[in-house]
Amino acid sequence: MPRSNRRRRDDRGDDPLDRLIAGWRRTETRRGREYSVQPVSGARAEKSYTCPGCRGTIDVGVPHVVVWSEDGIMGAAADLAARRHWHTHCWRTA
Repeated sequence: MPRSNRRRRDDRGDDPLDRLIAGWRRTETRRGREYSVQPVSGARAEKSYTCPGCRGTIDVGVPHVVVWSEDGIMGAAADLAARRHWHTHCWRTA
């Protein structure tokens, strides 16, 4: 029987930090604070979100970015829990 190269759902970790940093991300500085910015492709955008920049809806299937602070006083876990989904354009102009 041929081997399947697909990962099984139960093989994935359920740690949101691992899932979030698994993709390509970058660090940006805005107004003296550091932020992690991770692009989300349209294929990976499985839920709708409200963009904090324009208060508009980011629909399912729309590419966007996920942004979280890197220098919060409560630690990395709290920063990640406070992450927000932005329209790419809204984040660039924020």
